[in-house]
Amino acid sequence: MILVTGANGQMGRSLRKILPQDKVIYTDIAELDISVYDAVEKMIRENGVSTVINAAGYTAVDSAEKNMDQAYAVNALGARNLAMASAKHNCGMIQLSTDYIFDGNNFKPYTENDKPHPLSVYGQTKLEGELFVLKNAPQCVVLRTSWLYSEFGTNFVKTIISLAKKQEEIKVIYDQIGSPTYAGDFAAIIEGMIPVVKNGVKKIYNFANEGVCSWYGFAREIVSLKGLKCEVLPIESQEYPASAQRPHYSVLSKAKIKREFGIKIAYWRDALQAAIGRIDAD
Repeated sequence: MILVTGANGQMGRSLRKILPQDKVIYTDIAELDISVYDAVEKMIRENGVSTVINAAGYTAVDSAEKNMDQAYAVNALGARNLAMASAKHNCGMIQLSTDYIFDGNNFKPYTENDKPHPLSVYGQTKLEGELFVLKNAPQCVVLRTSWLYSEFGTNFVKTIISLAKKQEEIKVIYDQIGSPTYAGDFAAIIEGMIPVVKNGVKKIYNFANEGVCSWYGFAREIVSLKGLKCEVLPIESQEYPASAQRPHYSVLSKAKIKREFGIKIAYWRDALQAAIGRIDAD
């Protein structure tokens, strides 16, 4: 049996579309509080769980700066509890992580071996979650990704569509560079990792759609694909004050995952075009 946490989030709902329903237990906070070890251990024990996919996360990046305890409880402590319970019952574990564990001072894509240096509470707590999993889980894969969007929940793509329908112009940051990633594509990678997490394996992989852009470039493509007449204007990060500091460059190298699994990854514009019809911001 597979346990998916964070089942009501973007990744949880994307995984629902591809994983076999009769072999998966989907939980969110109402069914399982991952910050409570006893609840986690009981869930794994009573349901004969063999693989844990931790898609739970406190992902409100700015809010995390003011709610550090809550962010830590989910992103770090929750990951630790899942890893420790996985160790007790010899489960495999897939831990989802983020490009925000890096500071953005690189001038080339980040590899799995580059030293993390998070700038925000969100990034720091996600990094601590990674470390807890790698230390405690008997077999695990940490999957890092970036700039996730989907037809589910709140995300950048849906926000831009909503704003562009209401306003003649919107201003979007152009000096932060990364790789947009469609959650459906990421879900397929997660599914492929399930048979990998066995026999003491401990691996880290990066995954994102191919290519790079700024948030501004991303927004322009969204507006164009939706055929909206809103003008997108570029601004610098300093013109858009935020509680949390973001990395200016957080492109992830996919060389390792492509080499080891022989996969081809969709270009971000192609992935967005394929996904845009399923995304409704109304």
